[in-house]
Amino acid sequence: MTASSLRFGMSGILAAGILVFCVLALTGSAFGGTFTVVSMVRLAIATSLLAVAAVLVLLGFLRGPFGDLVVGATAAFAAAALLATSARHPGAAEAGFWALTVAAWLAAWLFVERLAAWRPSAPVARRAVSLAIPLLFGVWVLVLWELAVVGFGIPKVLLPAPSAIWDRLISSGPVLWADFRQTFLKAVLVGYAIGCGAGFLVAVLVDRVPFLRRGLLPIGNLVSALPIIGVAPIMVMWFGFDWPSKAAVVIIMTFFPMLVNTVTGLASADRMQRDLMHTYAASYGQTLVKLRLPMALPFIFNALKINSTLALIGAIVAEFFGTPIVGMGFRISTEVGRMNVDMVWAEIAVAALAGSLFYGLITLAERVFTFWHPSVRG
Repeated sequence: MTASSLRFGMSGILAAGILVFCVLALTGSAFGGTFTVVSMVRLAIATSLLAVAAVLVLLGFLRGPFGDLVVGATAAFAAAALLATSARHPGAAEAGFWALTVAAWLAAWLFVERLAAWRPSAPVARRAVSLAIPLLFGVWVLVLWELAVVGFGIPKVLLPAPSAIWDRLISSGPVLWADFRQTFLKAVLVGYAIGCGAGFLVAVLVDRVPFLRRGLLPIGNLVSALPIIGVAPIMVMWFGFDWPSKAAVVIIMTFFPMLVNTVTGLASADRMQRDLMHTYAASYGQTLVKLRLPMALPFIFNALKINSTLALIGAIVAEFFGTPIVGMGFRISTEVGRMNVDMVWAEIAVAALAGSLFYGLITLAERVFTFWHPSVRG
């Protein structure tokens, strides 16, 4: 069976599922007696468009990029209708509403599945397609989250809707910026730079002095297993309540992953390559710079990516144990006590966005400096 036939088979299954759930949405207790006429007409139009698109896919009329875009536009229209209706009637959704939600989700799945099969010739277009797929996935996660929270009438104290979190992000911009500056721009970046830099330098020293490998690495494994909740209070007592104590926690968390990965990377050059450098009368420094460090770059960047997430987690958790009245961890702990859960989720969103961007920048740097590696070339 060819790949194209497999894709067509998957498209047919998804289109059939869309049609089934559209029929379920239009029959029985469709959208609840509490919905207004305008809302029911809006949902009925969305359901009909989804059903027509599914039939056209099954009959083979919606093919190619244009047909795929029609499926995507239909799914987007259905999502907009569902969001508008749920906002007007919170907690009133019934069986037909959820059947239409499933049908819209299957239509979005069908669109993304077809989008993944696009093979544009232009590099920019290929890059745009590869970025659109995870972006659409994230958008639909937010849409389903919003529909579930509003449609079921879940209290905000248990789980706020994405719209409520967005409103809090907009209204609390100065507070969120102050927390971000205190936690990320000070504690995380300073601790990350010192921890990773010190780990790298000590790894080169360990590689140069063999007995340190037998003595220091076991201690490193022991220290890396220490719990944050045990280390953070000690760092607060040593360095005070401000950001240096949080940076110290970040240094401890990032030092040993960098050390272990760099030592492993420096040892990755095989014996034949080292013998070749020896025949060229290369010194230790020349061998290190021209052979062993380039071979260790994938391991070093792996540690940098791991530490980018560990640093943010460590700084936020460390702020639970003593901090000035600013910081992401401080804000999360206090707002939970005040039952302002939307503010907690706003801080989580800022932290997730900052961590993702930080990780992405390191990944881009990895592609620049390790372009020769098979994982990057592939």
